[in-house]
Amino acid sequence: MPYTDTHAHIYSPDEKRYPMIPRPLRPPAGTGTIEHLRREMAANGIERVVAIHTSTAYEWDNRFISDSARANAPWMVGVCTLNPDDPASPELLRRYVADYNVRGMRSVPGAPNRSRLDHPGVDALWSMAEELGIVINVLIHVDLADQLEVMLRRHPELPVVLDHCMYPKAVDGLQGETLQRCLALSRYPNLYAKLTWLVDSSAQEYPFEDTYPLLRAVIDAYGPERCIWGSDFPTELWTPKATYTQAFRCFAQELGLTEAEKEAILSTTPGRLWFGE
Repeated sequence: MPYTDTHAHIYSPDEKRYPMIPRPLRPPAGTGTIEHLRREMAANGIERVVAIHTSTAYEWDNRFISDSARANAPWMVGVCTLNPDDPASPELLRRYVADYNVRGMRSVPGAPNRSRLDHPGVDALWSMAEELGIVINVLIHVDLADQLEVMLRRHPELPVVLDHCMYPKAVDGLQGETLQRCLALSRYPNLYAKLTWLVDSSAQEYPFEDTYPLLRAVIDAYGPERCIWGSDFPTELWTPKATYTQAFRCFAQELGLTEAEKEAILSTTPGRLWFGE
C-alpha cells in the first residue's frame, strides 16, 4: 500500500533558473525543497507525492513544477496552474501533460477579479483536461459553490478534486455553511474531497481534535473511495502549528480510520486519480 501525499508545494533554491514573483510568499529558509520533502516522506513511510504548483511564488510560471515532475517520476506527478483568461492556456496544458508528467491542473476562477468559475476560459481548460484524461483540482471558497455545481453538471465525466474542501472551520461546527455545502456537493459522483485542512481548520493546538468530527462527516458523505489526504507541505509555512509528522499522525492514527479507509484515502484513490492505477 504506497501511501501518497496529494498536496505538496515545492520551491526551488535556484531562483535564477526559476525566478519568483515580486514579494513572493516564501517558506522559512531550508524548507520547501524537494530534498526536504523527500526527508519528510521517508520519515513517515510515504512513497508518492502529488506536487501542486505554487502560485504565491511563481504565479503562472509552471516551469519548476513541470521540470520537477518529469525529473522525479515515477514517485512524483505534477499539478500545474494556468491562467483561465489566457486563450493559449489549453494548448499549454496539452504540452505539460504530453511532455512533463503533469497529471492535473489546479483550476482558479477567471475574470473579473477571479470571481467567475463558470467562465469561458475555465470551461475551455476543463474541456481540455477531460480530453487529456487528467484531474482538475478546483480552488474556491464557499461563495462559488453554486458555480462549481454548474461546472460539475457540465463535465460529469471529469474527475474534480475540491482542494481544502473550501476551508471549513472547526469553530463553525457541523452546521457551518462551508461544511454543509461541502457535504451537499458529495451528490456529484465525479467530485472528490481533499482532506488537507485538519490542522488549518482547528482552533486548538496538537492533536487538533476539534476538526475530527468535521473530517468524519466528509468521509462519511463522500466515502473513502472519493477522499484523499494531503500534507500542505511545507508545513513550516502553511500549517505552522504542526510538523509534517504530526499532521500525518493525526490523520493516519488519531482520527480513528479503519485500515480499509486508510488504504483507500492514502493509497488506492490517489493511485487511481494520478498514477494510472
